[in-house]
Amino acid sequence: MAGEKRYLFDNPRNVRRILWALYAACILTLSLELVVHRHTEHPWEWLPGFYPAYGFIGCVVLVLVAKWMRKIIIRPEDYYQQRDLPPWPDNGAARRGEDSQ
Repeated sequence: MAGEKRYLFDNPRNVRRILWALYAACILTLSLELVVHRHTEHPWEWLPGFYPAYGFIGCVVLVLVAKWMRKIIIRPEDYYQQRDLPPWPDNGAARRGEDSQ
């Protein structure tokens, strides 16, 4: 274990630093949204936090649609197994009528 290579996210302290940086970025962008004037196209864009809420709702809808689609296009567990077919010859000689040696 002493000779193993350590990666960035192996240290919990680094993970906490990344999370705090992401939290700070979220707080900064939400606070700037209240201060910066935006040129909006639709009336609902004036709502505070509209874009984060829109993105979150979009992701939730995407996951729900994917779960619904999975029920439709799922295959059985043994879909790719070839139980019904005879074993394939090693060199193809049996298909040509030759002796395999």
